[in-house]
Amino acid sequence: MSGRIDELSSVDRARRDARERAAQSDWMPYLPPSSAPFAPSDVAPADLRWAETVAPGGYTHLRVARGTRIRLEDVTGDACAGLVVFNALAPHERLNVADTQKIPWQAYLGAGHPLLSGDGRVLATIAADTSGYHDAFCGTTSDAWNIAKYGDALPEGPTPSGHALLRLAASKHGLTSRDLPPAVSFFQGVRIDDDGTTRWLGSAGPGTSVDFLAELPLIVLLANAPHPVDPRDDYISGPLRVTAWTSKPTGEQDAVFSASPERQRAYRNSIAYAELAGL
Repeated sequence: MSGRIDELSSVDRARRDARERAAQSDWMPYLPPSSAPFAPSDVAPADLRWAETVAPGGYTHLRVARGTRIRLEDVTGDACAGLVVFNALAPHERLNVADTQKIPWQAYLGAGHPLLSGDGRVLATIAADTSGYHDAFCGTTSDAWNIAKYGDALPEGPTPSGHALLRLAASKHGLTSRDLPPAVSFFQGVRIDDDGTTRWLGSAGPGTSVDFLAELPLIVLLANAPHPVDPRDDYISGPLRVTAWTSKPTGEQDAVFSASPERQRAYRNSIAYAELAGL
């Protein structure tokens, strides 16, 4: 009988510890989202659908409707948001970094930049950007990279790789490592010099943000891990705020729609797909 009492006591202690930790955690979604202490002042509370702070070395995943607007905010200047998006209706359609650079004839991400799939459709559009320090060349860190630099890459450990975090996020949607394309990243910028050298710029500083607009229903995966070419020896990462609210997808009246013939075709492809799917 004493064994049973000890077992119950152990369960009680574990439950109490878990609840105390949950009450103290800053890394959590807020329900309702409008109660988040960082709810955007420019968004009507009734439109807000999600608000979360992603821990340094953490990840999150969202499934969002067409027309959802998502804001990422670098709180301290040390966040690095590795992003992968999928068509939620057909997840084999996913972010294609090469087309994301090719179709707008611009390799550097910023406001108005479309994020394309390999099927010629715009999955999302960067709708606003106060940072300008982003990257579509280097992807996120691999396990091998992290092990070589930090000695560990496990998502449960102190120095998780970006790819390990994205694998965890992907698994919540029935996706595996084979489904993950190269990521784009936000808040830690790079430039490619004339000799081909990748030059790390770091961040624009704390409090900057980037918004992107879902042009189709999306699965959104985010990993908050140091940039692959961050030269600092320590594993340095800062909190990443994520908010999402109801908005409208890009239409023919929007400037980004007709910014170039290539973009116009890609947006038309997305709009036609959505209309045929009854969205």
